Amino acid sequence: MSNRRLLLLLVAVVATAVMIHLLKPILAPFLVGALLAYLGDPLVDRLEARRMSRTLAVCVVFFVLTLLAVVGLLIVLPLLIDQFQILGIRLQTLMQWVQATILPEIRAKLGDGDSLAQAGQALGRNIGSVSQLVLSVWGRVSGSSLAVIAWLSTLVLIPVVTFYLLRDWDILIARIRDLLPRSVEGRASLIARECDSILGAFIRGQLLVMAALAVIYTLGLWLVGLELALVLGLLAGLASVVPYMGFIVGIVAATIAAWFQFHDPWVLLQVGVVFAIGQLLEGMVLTPQLVGDRIGLHPVAVIFALLAGAQLFGFVGVLLGLPAAAVIMVMVRHLHKSYLVSELYGAGKGADIATDE
Repeated sequence: MSNRRLLLLLVAVVATAVMIHLLKPILAPFLVGALLAYLGDPLVDRLEARRMSRTLAVCVVFFVLTLLAVVGLLIVLPLLIDQFQILGIRLQTLMQWVQATILPEIRAKLGDGDSLAQAGQALGRNIGSVSQLVLSVWGRVSGSSLAVIAWLSTLVLIPVVTFYLLRDWDILIARIRDLLPRSVEGRASLIARECDSILGAFIRGQLLVMAALAVIYTLGLWLVGLELALVLGLLAGLASVVPYMGFIVGIVAATIAAWFQFHDPWVLLQVGVVFAIGQLLEGMVLTPQLVGDRIGLHPVAVIFALLAGAQLFGFVGVLLGLPAAAVIMVMVRHLHKSYLVSELYGAGKGADIATDE
């Protein structure tokens, strides 16, 4: 690559980064819409292959997904609200237990009883219930008219952007490919296919694994008799996006909840069995069958991608962090191959020196 072309590439990268930074406040609905369009494109393509128009196929997919989302919310949301209220009561019980059991022992050992007692009383007064805390935060957010307008605008824009991107997805991809210089079109297409394979493996595979684990943990904890089975199962399923994190977070939280509900070591053993079964199914069945080894993201890279996405774009960044990291990984892999055969690395010099010797 000549110096001029390298300079143009660097200028383009810097300009793109600056533009993304300036447009960051309004990018969320477009990024989420693009992700949803990418996920829905295979379904639309299958309907289109059955002689259905692209627009009608998009409408059918939209209707089915919307119906499933509404039914799911109607079923799950009331259960979640009830369990959050139970969680608030359990937290109050936990604080009372800490004040009655833990703080006296600490005061006896440290001898500074007044400050610890005041701290415990203040913590007990302010802990409240989780449901009341959520309602309070929601009240403050909804009290700002600008925040409500921005939130509603994002909520309305996401399906609109998704619809138009999904309807014209194949056309957009073809036009982007036509814009590429012929000298790099072949390699760019190869990278794009690899990115699609990686994204498909992660988004359609890992998300299915997370959903399956959430169902397994929820059903298992429900059979054990835990009141917070749904909340704990969803928490463990979401945390499983990081390898082993779902198991660790889930079993710790479920063990604490089971102890304060039952005070029975036998129930704690049953909780351990539930998570052991879930971990075995994840390692031996779910991940090999649904994801495979095509992603190749190190656990540290997964954590960094989630934190970086949250820092840049908030909750939307958490959703997009891992797919973006998977794409970057493919590009870095190709850059590494190019570097190994470049003059900068000196791939040919070692051979020349060996020949001379």
